[in-house]
Amino acid sequence: MLDAKKAVGETSKLIGKEQANFRADVNSEYATIKENYLNRKSKKEYVSIEKARKNAVETDWEKENIFPVNQLGVQIFEDIDIATIRNYIDWTPFFFTWEMRKKYPAILEDEFFGEQARQLLDDANTMLDNIIKNNWLEAKAVIGLWKANAEGDDVHLFENGNQITTFHFLRQQGKKGKANRCLADFVAPLTSEKQDYMGSFVCTAGLGIEKQLAVFEKDLDDYNSIMLKAIADRLAEALTEYMHKKIRKEIWGYAADEDFKNEDLIKEEYKGIRPAPGYTACPDHTEKLTIFELLDAENSIGVSLTESMAMSPNATVSGYYFAHPEAKYFSVGKVQDDQIVDYAKRKNITTKEAEKWLRSNI
Repeated sequence: MLDAKKAVGETSKLIGKEQANFRADVNSEYATIKENYLNRKSKKEYVSIEKARKNAVETDWEKENIFPVNQLGVQIFEDIDIATIRNYIDWTPFFFTWEMRKKYPAILEDEFFGEQARQLLDDANTMLDNIIKNNWLEAKAVIGLWKANAEGDDVHLFENGNQITTFHFLRQQGKKGKANRCLADFVAPLTSEKQDYMGSFVCTAGLGIEKQLAVFEKDLDDYNSIMLKAIADRLAEALTEYMHKKIRKEIWGYAADEDFKNEDLIKEEYKGIRPAPGYTACPDHTEKLTIFELLDAENSIGVSLTESMAMSPNATVSGYYFAHPEAKYFSVGKVQDDQIVDYAKRKNITTKEAEKWLRSNI
């Protein structure tokens, strides 16, 4: 339940005399939701992947100024100061974890949530102090930048003149007046004969968390256990923000003069994006395999992937770096059968396997 106060009443319906009526009401409600969803889906029009590619984002690559990377290759960052990255925390999702769906800092003065939110923030900062003082968490990052060029909806990476791997992306197929976007549109194509660049990263702030969680669980302290996990997640995202800033200003260096406050970073006022596999612009979680292999993430910083492509430890973020000034986050949305077949062929997997990982997009 979104509101814990309702849990007792709903549980009573589930196990009491009203069970049959409760089940019937829920089935009816969800049948209506399903019907409405299918009606909306059927009304939306789609184009073939061939037409979608002809309607790609247009860039005059002859005039495009591509900023060279200051330092190519893989870099590992260990012993990252959590006292530093706590300054990059976006607190709004933290409150969402506790079902307080208001933006920070406005939530602190909210008529309904304010008092509870202020207490929660105080508890979070006290735990952050303990994390730093007692070394409950360890933060590490591994990043890489390579020469890159796009070919269709793929981006090839190069090192010492040789192609080392390929990132595979999906394209929007909804019929629309604007471009059918794909992340590959933001990297110079091979045909342009212009050298472009692309990067990837894995950042974690969850190393060592199990030891302190075990202490809380032994004490039956659910509140602090949840708090520690929530803060570790926020620190992982904060580390990702911190590393992206380092990429823009130093390692890639295409925005060396930028000077943003944390609220500007949260609003993504800067140039460039860092989409993550599994999210709307690149929904295929299996592309994490390429990122982890490229960065040797398990050996370099101790982060691994499960069979379901979840990252371990949980407080970990992985993704790509794009520097194109017009690169924006977007949703691929539903993809059609022709693109799934094409995508499976490009990835050298079966169509059935592609459908398995893209089931929410088909």
